[in-house]
Amino acid sequence: MEGGVDASPHVARGLFVVAILSGSFLLFLVQPMVARMALPKLGGAPAVWNSAMLVYQALLLGGYAYAHWLGRVPPRMQAAIHLGVLAVAALWLPIGLFAMDLPANAEPAFWVPWLFGASIGPLFFAISAQAPLLQRWYSAATGGRDPYALYAASNIGSFGGLLAYPLVVEPLLALKGQSLLWTSGYALVFVLVAACATLLPRKAAETPHIVHHSPPAGARRVAHWILLAFVPSGLMLATTTFLTTDIVAVPMLWVLPLGLYLLSFSVAFLNDRSLPDVLTKFVPVTLLLFGATLIAGHQALAYVNALIGLLLLFLVSVALHGRMYALRPAPDRLTGFYLAMSVGGALGGVFSGLLAPVLFDWTYEYPLLILAAGALVPQAFLLPAIGRLWSGAAQVYRIKVLAVALAVSVVVLVGIANPGGVLGEMHEQIAFLLVAIIGLLAIGRRVPFLIALAGGLFIFGGYRSIQMSIADARTRSYFGVYTVTETDSERRLAHGTTLHGIQLLGARSRLPTTYYVAGSGVGQAMLALPRLYGPGARVGVVGLGSGTLACYARPGQQWRFYEIDPAVVKLSRDSGPFTFLPQCLPGADIAIGDARLRLGEAPAASLDLLALDAFSSDAVPMHLMTSEAFDTYGRVLAPNGLLLVHISNRFLALSPVVAAAAEKGGWHAARLIYEPSALEKHDEASVSDWIALSRSLPTLIALTQGHPGWRTLTPRAGFTGWTDDYASVVPVMRAFNPSLAEE
Repeated sequence: MEGGVDASPHVARGLFVVAILSGSFLLFLVQPMVARMALPKLGGAPAVWNSAMLVYQALLLGGYAYAHWLGRVPPRMQAAIHLGVLAVAALWLPIGLFAMDLPANAEPAFWVPWLFGASIGPLFFAISAQAPLLQRWYSAATGGRDPYALYAASNIGSFGGLLAYPLVVEPLLALKGQSLLWTSGYALVFVLVAACATLLPRKAAETPHIVHHSPPAGARRVAHWILLAFVPSGLMLATTTFLTTDIVAVPMLWVLPLGLYLLSFSVAFLNDRSLPDVLTKFVPVTLLLFGATLIAGHQALAYVNALIGLLLLFLVSVALHGRMYALRPAPDRLTGFYLAMSVGGALGGVFSGLLAPVLFDWTYEYPLLILAAGALVPQAFLLPAIGRLWSGAAQVYRIKVLAVALAVSVVVLVGIANPGGVLGEMHEQIAFLLVAIIGLLAIGRRVPFLIALAGGLFIFGGYRSIQMSIADARTRSYFGVYTVTETDSERRLAHGTTLHGIQLLGARSRLPTTYYVAGSGVGQAMLALPRLYGPGARVGVVGLGSGTLACYARPGQQWRFYEIDPAVVKLSRDSGPFTFLPQCLPGADIAIGDARLRLGEAPAASLDLLALDAFSSDAVPMHLMTSEAFDTYGRVLAPNGLLLVHISNRFLALSPVVAAAAEKGGWHAARLIYEPSALEKHDEASVSDWIALSRSLPTLIALTQGHPGWRTLTPRAGFTGWTDDYASVVPVMRAFNPSLAEE
C-alpha cells in the first residue's frame, strides 16, 4: 500500500473493528450517563430523556453529514481534519453538565436540548462521525473491500455501552468516576483513530470510493431509506415513553428500547441473512397479534406489556433496517446512505418527541407508527394455500369483501359494547379472534393486511381513545397524558395508567379520597397541624394532582403547592374539572417548576410540614429521593418540622431509599401502610404507604402516638442510599428482588 503502513487485511480489519466498536461504546455510554447527571437539574420526567434523545439524534445527523462532507478530500487529509476535530472537542473534557442554574420558569422543551448540546455537543459530534468515516477509511485501506459489515461492530459497541451503564458502570461508579472513565476511553479512541489513519494510502487515485463509480440513488430510493429509518426511531421513543411513565424514569429503563433499537442494526446488517430473514417473516404476525397491546391499557399486566412492547420494537426494527440493508448502495455511496438513515432517525425523534405531544392529546403516535410499520415490512404468505386464495383476477373483490366484513364486525362489536363505550371481556375476545383470523389470512397482501391491522388497533384501545378525545377528556403535556373520567358520583384523574385523584360529587365533594383520606399517613399529619404548630401552620405540598390535600387547609394556615406541570394546574384551578382548590383553598399559592429547585429558593425554616407526593404515574423522580434532596427539605423545614413522603408504588420498594436518606441526614422516621376499612373504600379510600420524618423526635412521637399502624423505619442492611452522584434502581425493583415483594 503506497504511502501507508503495510498491514494485512486481517490486521487492518481488526484495528478498524476495535476503533469503531470503542467509539460507538463511548458514544452510547455517554447518553445515559449525562441524562443521569441531569436529573438534579432537570427532573426525571420521561420527556427529559426524549428531549435528550432528540439532541443525540441531531448531533448524530451532524456527525454523519460531516463524515459525508469529508468524502470530498483525500483520505490522509480526512484523517488530519478528523484528528483535529477530536483534539478540539477534547477541550470539553472531563465530561459533565455545565455548572448553571436553570431559570425557575425554564421551558424544558427548550432548556433540556440547550443544556445537553452545550455540555456534550462537541464530544458527541466528534465521536458520532466515527462509524461511517472509519468504514470508508477501511474500504480505502483494503483496496475497496465491502465495509458494511463493520456497521454491525458499530452497533454492537453501541449496545454494549448502553448495557454496561445500568449493569456495571452505574452500580460501581459515582458520577465523577464515570466521567473519568469516559475521559480515559476518549483518549484511547483518539489513539485508535490515529492508528487507523496510518493505514490510509496517500494517493487519491487509490481510493475508488472517492470518485463515485456507481450511479447516485434516486429521490424515491433516498425517501424510502428515510422512511425505513423514521418508523423504528419514532417507535423507539414511543416505547420509551410507555416504560418510563409507568415504571421509573431512570437510565436503566431508558436504555432498554434504545439498546434493542441499536442491536437491531447488528442483526439486520449481518452478511448471513438467515436470522434477519426468519425474524422478518414473523413481524406481520407480531404486529397483528400484539400491535394493540400497549394501547389497550391493561394496568395489571404492566411488565408483560413492557416485554411485548420491547419485542415488537426489536422485530420491527430488524425488519425495516434489514430492508434498508437490502436497498443499500455500493460502498462509494456509503456516507450518503448513512446520512439518509440519520435524517430518518432524527425525523422519527422529532415526530415522537416534539410534534406528537403538541398534535395529539393521547399517544396516537404509537398506533400510527404500528400502522406505518405494517405498510413497510416485507410480507410473504404464511402458507402456499393462502397465496392461492389471493391469486387471480378476483383479488380486488376479495379485498372489498374483507373490508366490509371487518367494518361490519367493528360496528357490531361497538354496538354490543356497554353504555360506557368499553367492550366487555367476552366481546374483546371475540373481536381478537375475528381480527386475528382475517389478518393472518391477509398476510402477504399489504392492503388487506393493513385493513385488518387498523381494525385491530381501532377495537383494542383506539375506539375508546377516540371517544375520549372527542369528549375532551384528556390533556397532554411535556410530562405525560392526563385523563379525566366522570360517573354520576365521582370524577377521576389518571396519569398514564395510575390513578392520581378522585373527587366525589355533590355534598361530599370536599372529602379527601384515595391516598389522602383522614386515616392515611398524610391525613393524620394534616389533622395534627393545629396541635403541633398552632393555628398558623405553614404547609408545603410537592405535587398538586387534583388538589385533594387542599381540603385539609384551615383559616390562618399558610399553604403553598409545588407543581412542575402547568397542565395539572389548569385541571385543578377554577376553570378545571376538579374543585378541591376553588372550594377549600381559593387563590392557592402555586409555584410552577421543579420542586427541588423551587424549594432551594425558599427561605430556611419557612415550612412546618412538607408533603412529598410528586410521582408521575408510577415513575419516580429520582432526584427528589437523594440525600441532597432531603437536605434541601431539611433546610426549608423548621427544626421541629415534619416531612411526609408518599412511597406507594407497584414496581419499586422505596422504603430502603428513604430510610438510608433519613439515617444519613439525621432524621427520625416512621412508616404507615394504611389499609382502609370497608366503609372508607366505599368513599374511594385507597391503600397508601407514607413515611413521616422529622429531625425532632418529640414531634414524630406526638404525631404517631395513639395511632396504631405506625412503625419505626430502620435502614435496610447492605443497601446504599441514593445521592446525586450515585444511585441505582436495581436493588429496589420488586421484579428483581423477591424479598421486596412485601416491603
